[in-house]
Amino acid sequence: MAQKKKNQLRSLDHDHNHDHCCSGETSDFRTYLPALFSFVMLLLGITADYFDNVPFFKGWTRVVWYIIAYLPVGFPVVKQGWNSIKRGNFFTEFFLMAIATLGAFAIGEYPEGVAVMLFYAVGELFQEAAVKRAKGNIKALLDVRPNEALVFRNGNFVAVNPEMVQIGERIQVRVGEKVPLDGVLLSSKASLNSAAITGESKPQTLQRDEEVYAGSINLDGVIEIQATKVFKDSSIARILEMVQHATARKSKTELFIRKFARIYTPIVVFLAIGLTFLPYFFVDEYVFGDWLYRALIFLVVSCPCALVISIPLGYFGGLGAASRNGILFKGASFLDTMAKVNTVVMDKTGTVTKGVFKIKQVVSYASLEENDFMKYLMAMERQSTHPIAKAIMEYKLKGEANTATEVTEIAGKGLKGLVNGKSVWVGNRALMVSNHVEVPQELEEIVESMVLVAIEGRFAGYVIIADELKQDAREAIQQLRKAGVPKIGMLSGDKDSITQKLAKELQLNWAKGGLLPEDKLKEVEKLKKDPDTKVAFVGDGINDAPVLAASDVGMAMGGLGSDVAIETADVVIQTDQPSKIARAIKIGRSTRNIVWQNIALAFGVKALVLILGAGGLATMWEAVFADVGVALLAILNAIRLQRMEWK
Repeated sequence: MAQKKKNQLRSLDHDHNHDHCCSGETSDFRTYLPALFSFVMLLLGITADYFDNVPFFKGWTRVVWYIIAYLPVGFPVVKQGWNSIKRGNFFTEFFLMAIATLGAFAIGEYPEGVAVMLFYAVGELFQEAAVKRAKGNIKALLDVRPNEALVFRNGNFVAVNPEMVQIGERIQVRVGEKVPLDGVLLSSKASLNSAAITGESKPQTLQRDEEVYAGSINLDGVIEIQATKVFKDSSIARILEMVQHATARKSKTELFIRKFARIYTPIVVFLAIGLTFLPYFFVDEYVFGDWLYRALIFLVVSCPCALVISIPLGYFGGLGAASRNGILFKGASFLDTMAKVNTVVMDKTGTVTKGVFKIKQVVSYASLEENDFMKYLMAMERQSTHPIAKAIMEYKLKGEANTATEVTEIAGKGLKGLVNGKSVWVGNRALMVSNHVEVPQELEEIVESMVLVAIEGRFAGYVIIADELKQDAREAIQQLRKAGVPKIGMLSGDKDSITQKLAKELQLNWAKGGLLPEDKLKEVEKLKKDPDTKVAFVGDGINDAPVLAASDVGMAMGGLGSDVAIETADVVIQTDQPSKIARAIKIGRSTRNIVWQNIALAFGVKALVLILGAGGLATMWEAVFADVGVALLAILNAIRLQRMEWK
């Protein structure tokens, strides 16, 4: 499977680069030697031309000199053009460059012929380097794929392929090694670098029974984990799969430009032919060489490589910047859509909140100290497996705990039993009412979940249990406002009263609670009826899958989110941080801006030089700038995406 993924990624590189003469895996100095040789030869030739008194640099010697200078950079292009013609693809950039430079030789413009091809080759080398750099963050994921796992079998830890490890097996991870599969920590604690998975450079400190993700690097001490997923379902394998699809799925802009180039190139060739011969019928003093020179300039300028290379490079830059920030787009098309988002709708539990119950407040009555009150409550809840009971049992009790006996569960209401010989009721308001316990009036104003306690028939106090806000939840809303998102809402399956309170606390535009999955779907479909509304829905659970699929952009919390939600979503936030929503929008918008800047730059400069060249006001040097120079400027512009700081 690992080899298959590596081959997939290589094939993606081939798809993008097989039409470029300087493509290849090598990136050492030897790649640049042909261009360097041609440059030295050209420089010496131009110097000899400048000083007319160089005796040997005349006639055929001069021609051969420039041919030798031309071959290292020109031969691969001419060969590639010929191969394309044999495949039935006549109108490529290689065909244009070959015809233009060989034509320059035919009319005696040897230095210009060499210079055009040299700058084109250098431009291709820079383009190749830039593409590799843009893909670097994505391809680096292959390097975090673990190569082996130390599994406990037959009394020893043996090294096996991670794909051979079964769920439940015990794995040892040494210092500096990568965690081979997702699992839970068996050791008391661990310090891990999970930057490859989450995009966060800060090391994580995990405790026993906490989740560990494949691809994380063990920083301190030998640890043991228990595998909870097979390799193909692990976080790193899932990320790799998403990346393969992301690089394969083109944006509409990218697809349009590629189609445009295929139509545009033959049109330019026929226009160049027309520019060479048609003036014969309209110009009094027609000179074939002059008009051929103009046509050659026209061909050089028209080469579409600035568009064909810089636009995919822009999207690669956007995908790479996002993955570096723990955000995975499943395709360049979603970068485009994300840039248009003006409405963000969020789920509550697990998206804005941690999805874990915590004690928010303890209130005791009947002259009981808080600690004594909690001894009664915890003695009862120790008998329960309910999530709320688990939250209560995390309370730090002082002194010895009480013991409950004769504990009975009352369905839908709570528990009853004896603690220190006293009768105790623990549960909801219905339990209190059925046992004739008077509950204080002020409790009706509390919207959060409560556990009420009565001792010997008298109300003794209550505990408020609430789902805790994620650390960056407030920052997430602020960042969305700063990013210019006008409408932010919440759809939740939790009680409407709790949802409304949280929405008010976060200053959302609107919120609705008590919704089933189909209700959430209906709400998003209502929003989408407005053609000007582009909706991003953010969720994490299985129940969010339908609405993730229906929204313009579905965003899933990937760290703790369900597999169904992650598979359905278009964008996955690996860190579970809602603040990354705004960051994803910013990356999408910056990518779109840079792509359109490159399109405007390429078309603008090329159109200007084409007009000047047709009128005889531009030379080959201007043509070189309009082709290679514009391509390099567009590449430098696209590379900015990889250097930007996203906050």
